[in-house]
Amino acid sequence: MKKDMAKKVLFINQEITPYVPETNMSVMGRDLPQKVQEAGLEIRTFMPKWGNINERRGQLHEVIRLSGMNLIIDDTDHPLIIKVASIPQSRIQVYFIDNDDYFTKRQMTTDEAGEEYADNGERAIFFARGVLETVKKLRWAPDIIHCQGWMSAVVPFYIKKAYHEEPSFANTKIVTSLFSEQLKGDLGSKFKSIVAFRDAKKELVSGYNEKFDFVELGKLALDYSDGIIEARPTVNKELLDYAAEKKLPILKYPGEDFIESYVDFYDKIYPTSED
Repeated sequence: MKKDMAKKVLFINQEITPYVPETNMSVMGRDLPQKVQEAGLEIRTFMPKWGNINERRGQLHEVIRLSGMNLIIDDTDHPLIIKVASIPQSRIQVYFIDNDDYFTKRQMTTDEAGEEYADNGERAIFFARGVLETVKKLRWAPDIIHCQGWMSAVVPFYIKKAYHEEPSFANTKIVTSLFSEQLKGDLGSKFKSIVAFRDAKKELVSGYNEKFDFVELGKLALDYSDGIIEARPTVNKELLDYAAEKKLPILKYPGEDFIESYVDFYDKIYPTSED
């Protein structure tokens, strides 16, 4: 396996265990950054600060120098709060995107009754912009952004359109992982208008279905990604077929011993002069 110390990978995760219960996605959210770091790459890791995360047990604390920005979504100001913690028994630091309305007072995708939140689309937009604004403040320019989970699906669109002139992201490549977990409902009638930001204009999403559901969100992510990873053996076939039609590089499910395949795939997506 090649070790490229210069390569920087930003992980934007929906779930990371032990902060949330174990799922295929949350275990990968923990294991992948750790294994990539052990392979010699430089990493940063983000996730939402879901309301069911125990801050005291997880030893989360606010990073004052990164907090304090307001993000305007649908003409409303939403304060951005950044927290940080280190995963026990590893050297992985996790940055958490927090906001009272979107995360602190909420569960994850669904409420206590199991109903999906009507503003999940807004939450994904806030999360995407919160991560990217924070990475800019860190003065850290990722070579690859690896998105895992529907909450990160707006990121590729923003990187290629809204943040393409930012020095931090000028040369960044996007990898999107497809998982088995899916949203059941849609993101609401306003999603297409409120996702617009800077050069990520509303016209660019006009061609997607009016009912902006999990598949449409996945297509939006794939349309602006540079490579796709089949993270589980059973993922949405429509999205896999869509990626194949677009002739995107696809890493088929590599099995449980995945790290070498992932690092090689990063090298394929973002070749360096040594490769």
